[in-house]
This record gives sequence, C-alpha cells and structure tokens, in this order.
Amino acid sequence: MGEDMTARVRTTLVAATAVALSVALAAPAVAAPGTGGHDATRRAMEAAVADGVPGATATARDGHRTWSETVGVGDLRTGEPRSERDRYRVGSITKTFVATVLLQLEAEGRLSLDDTVDTWLPGVVEGNGHDGGRITLRQLLNHTSGVYDYTVDEEFTRTYFAKDGFFEHRYDTVTPRELVEIATAHEPDFAPGTSWNYSNTNYVLAGMVIEEVTGRPYGDEVRRRVIEPLKLRATSVPGTRATMPQPSSRAYSKLARTATGPTYDVTRLNPSIAGAAGEMISSSDDLNRFYTALLRGRLLPAEQLAEMTTTVPVQPGAGYGLGLMKRELGCGVTVWGHGGGIHGSSSEAVVTKDGRHALAFNFNGDWSGDSGAVIEAEFCAE
Repeated sequence: MGEDMTARVRTTLVAATAVALSVALAAPAVAAPGTGGHDATRRAMEAAVADGVPGATATARDGHRTWSETVGVGDLRTGEPRSERDRYRVGSITKTFVATVLLQLEAEGRLSLDDTVDTWLPGVVEGNGHDGGRITLRQLLNHTSGVYDYTVDEEFTRTYFAKDGFFEHRYDTVTPRELVEIATAHEPDFAPGTSWNYSNTNYVLAGMVIEEVTGRPYGDEVRRRVIEPLKLRATSVPGTRATMPQPSSRAYSKLARTATGPTYDVTRLNPSIAGAAGEMISSSDDLNRFYTALLRGRLLPAEQLAEMTTTVPVQPGAGYGLGLMKRELGCGVTVWGHGGGIHGSSSEAVVTKDGRHALAFNFNGDWSGDSGAVIEAEFCAE
C-alpha cells in the first residue's frame, strides 16, 4: 500500500481526534523501497528513531534463518534499550486473530459468513440508518459493512485520546455494547456492500458474535484456538488489565495532533477502548509465528483460508481480505498481514504467501516513523 493509502486509513482512524497516530488500531502502512537486505532494514529502523521514534524492535524470518534488531531506547527516563523479546500492544493486528476464530467457527459449521449480524446480535446494530439485518459477517470482516467507526466520534476521541481526557479516563472500562452504541449514534458511512471503509466497530461486533456463538468471550477463544496451539507465550488478550507483561518497553505519545511538544508515557491504559478491534499484546517472534502458520494453512482449512485471502480492492496494489491485507511492494513482492496502532505503539506484521519470509516490528512512539520503509527495506533489498 502506498503513502496515499496510508494517509487515508490513518485519517479514517484519527480524523477529529486530538491524536496524530495514537488512536487505536491503525491499518498497515507501506512506503518507498529500501536497499541492502537486513542492513537496509536496520537503516530504516534507525531513520525512524532519527525521526523521533524513541525505539524500535524487529524480528525477521527468512527460511530457517532468524534475524532480530533493536535501535533506540525503551525507556526515555533511564535510557534502557529496547529488547528483541519485548511485548508490545499490537492494535489492529488483533483483527487477524479475531477473523481466524470466526473462520474456524464457519469451518465447524457453527455459523456462516453470509449470516447477518442480526442473526447473532438481534437489535444491536440499529438506529440512524444502521440495520444489522442487512449486514453480513463477511462485510464486518472486510470492512464493507458501512458501520460507522466509533474511534472517529469527537467526544470519544476527546475523552480517550486527547491529553486531558486520556489522563482522566485511561483506566476506564468500556463495554463492547457501549462502543457499538457510540457508532450507531451516527449515520452509516454507506449502504452495506457498496464501498469500503476501515471501521473498528466491525471487529468489536465480530468479537461479540464469537461470544454469542461459543458462549465464551472472544479472548478465551483466541487463547484456546490460536495462542495455545501455536505456543505463543508472549501473546495475550488483556481485557481490562492496564499493565504490560515483562519484558516490555515504555510507550510514548504526544497526545496531540502534532509531532512536537511534550512526550507522555502512556504505557498503562485499559485496552477495553479497543476490545476485539485492537487490545492484544504480542512480540515480534510470536507475530511471525502466527502469520506464518496462518498463511501455511495450519489454522484454517483451505476453503476458509481462500475466503480470508479474497480481497476487496482498496487502492491499486492493495486489497483487504478478512482481517488480512494484501500489499504489493515497490519491487513486485506481495506480502500479507496487518498493522496496528494504539497509544504509544505502532506495529506491523507481514509475510509472503508461502510463509517463507516474515517480518514483525514495533515502534514505541506513535507520532513519527516510516513503518512502510522498514517493510520495503526488508523485502525489496538486493
């Protein structure tokens, strides 16, 4: 995905907010090609730190080889460096885990992606033109539902993303139903199936559907079906827990629509404001393992993996599947994955379709840094 698409998706998430990139759950970014193999990847990470990101950590797998690198600091107060083992908040990368669980449930015959939202959540999506009887689960997963994105609501963003609101409300618990009610207080973006627009509300609803179908919270199903089978020991679904597991770095934000001004430590927060759209925590190594297993068919039967990788055009060279984005890089390589941002954390995880080459990384600041350049450097260097 090119820079124009990056800007469009970011704008979808942060328009009318007081935060540049810390609104949760940003979508992936890709920029200009790099050169020089892992040396080029390292230079792209160093450039992000030079641009203001406190620190970066990355791990790549290419065949049987693994490479890890850290640059910058994990703690601005002590100067402690970042660790290749860092846990970090992954934002919208959560969406791929959620889509995987829904597709597993489809494979088991417990639901159909052509079911309407009202089939499982009657009366939840209604008001101001929203109609859950016209929206399918597939449209939730590929962002063609038209359901308004609650993170764009002005009051919500003032409360949870602007400086004064964040420090007053950072430990608040917000329920999925409350997030959906914020969304349905607005008109839909478009009629279901007629366009595409990235909306975090879609995945809050997807998490609610998983709970309705299974009788268990979506996080329990993610743990049972994905985290435990793959032995993702650094990956968790925190729920309302505000603290970070160790090892981890501090997370930083400007809490304003600017790349200048004071820098705030935003490490502790109640991630229920993101829920199934972006609350999860993981590490670079775990993310590589997850996406590699997914694309190699270890988590889904062939039919469901084909559904997941059937994309809706987003921009030339970029498409969005079911919780998974396809991107053609500047050198012609195609990668699959997702990215995510939440307060003080910007992450990316991508893999080639054969699962052979994977990259995952994190910036512990949300106001600067070209994550796309890191991806292009890793996959396009000669």
